[in-house]
Amino acid sequence: MPKEENCIFCKIVAGDIACHKLYEDEATMAFMDINPANPGHALVIPKSHSPDVATIPFPALSRVAATAKRIAQAILAALAPDGLNLVQANGHGAAQSIAHFHIHVLPRRHDDGLKLNWGLAPGDPDEIAQWAERIRAELSKSDGKE
Repeated sequence: MPKEENCIFCKIVAGDIACHKLYEDEATMAFMDINPANPGHALVIPKSHSPDVATIPFPALSRVAATAKRIAQAILAALAPDGLNLVQANGHGAAQSIAHFHIHVLPRRHDDGLKLNWGLAPGDPDEIAQWAERIRAELSKSDGKE
C-alpha cells in the first residue's frame, strides 16, 4: 500500500499518530478532525497515499465515497445536524492543508457562521460555453482511461 513518509494521514493509518477513529476497512479510514469546523467534523481517507483527486485511482475513490456516505449517515443519526457538507479540496489554492486525498464530512447548523457557500450570480453564457468546450476536449482525450 503506497504511503508517503512525511504524510500525517499515512502516519495515522500506520498507527504512528493517534486519532479518534470512527471506522476502518481494508481500503479506507474515517476519524474525527482535530481542527473541527463544527462539532462532529470527520475526515475520510484512503489508506493508500494519493495527494489529490487527480492521482487517486478510481477504485480507491469509490471506496472513499462509500465510506463517506456511511460516516455521513452516522453523523446525521447521531448528531441530528440541520445539514451536512461533503467537502474535498485539491491544492493550496483550494485550501488543501494535507496532501493526502480526503473528504471532510461536515455537519452544519443554521447560522453556524461557517463560510463555504458562495452567492448565486448568473455567469456569462458565452464564457460558460467556452469553458465547457475546453473541458469536453480534455474529456475526449481521456475517454476510457483512468
